[in-house]
Amino acid sequence: MKTSRLAMLMSLVFLCAASMAWGHFGMIIPSNDVVGQDDKKEIGLLLQFTHPFEGGPQMQLEKPERFGMVIGDTAKDLGDTLTEKKVDGKSTWECNFKVTKPADYIFFMVPQPYWEPAEDKYIVHVTKVIVDVLGAEEGWDKPIAQTAGLPAEIVPLTRPYSLYAGNIFTGQVQKDGKPVAGVEVEVEFWGKGKTKAPTDAHVTQVVKTDDNGYFSFVMPKAGWWGFAALMESEKPLQRDGKDKKVELGAVLWVHAYPIE
Repeated sequence: MKTSRLAMLMSLVFLCAASMAWGHFGMIIPSNDVVGQDDKKEIGLLLQFTHPFEGGPQMQLEKPERFGMVIGDTAKDLGDTLTEKKVDGKSTWECNFKVTKPADYIFFMVPQPYWEPAEDKYIVHVTKVIVDVLGAEEGWDKPIAQTAGLPAEIVPLTRPYSLYAGNIFTGQVQKDGKPVAGVEVEVEFWGKGKTKAPTDAHVTQVVKTDDNGYFSFVMPKAGWWGFAALMESEKPLQRDGKDKKVELGAVLWVHAYPIE
């Protein structure tokens, strides 16, 4: 009996360790990544912090420090448009945004720091998603860190909407407006708990940036894909009177479509 209980306990430990190894991702998911002439001129946006491949566990996302949008050289705060929605007892956020003119709308979120006791650090995932409205198709490749006041971002080199499954996506990781070399970029598919991985190691794919901060990844399946470039902030945060490391993530979400 003691041996059986020990075996069960060890299994739980290993399961927890595997769960902790799976990626945390900040998410902004729009109802559409392309709004055409015949589409409803309103975008629904879902903000959450979770393990996307498995569809959970959902993690608490306090109301973001900042949520907004950039068009061209103009940033607009949208924090007051957010409505809280509980999922599995955790806070997620939603809003509906009316689009008014042709443009590439770049939505961004700066969350409140999330304390991760298992890793003894805070997590801050600065998250972006880009929606093309009425065929503008310009502005998607422009950095918005200076305009929006972001510490880090992924700047796409591949147009980040109207993509097909099988397309290669390329981006550049920037921190404080400069490319970052040798950074690990975690990649996950938003599986919503309906996608099976051959092994735990398959849940989160990993690529690294080159000397100029570039990375590429081929998306094999239709759906939403998240790219999270993970760095360490130079500014620690205090907890219980001690400095704690801050994982700074630059996150970008893109959608791949099936070829019918």
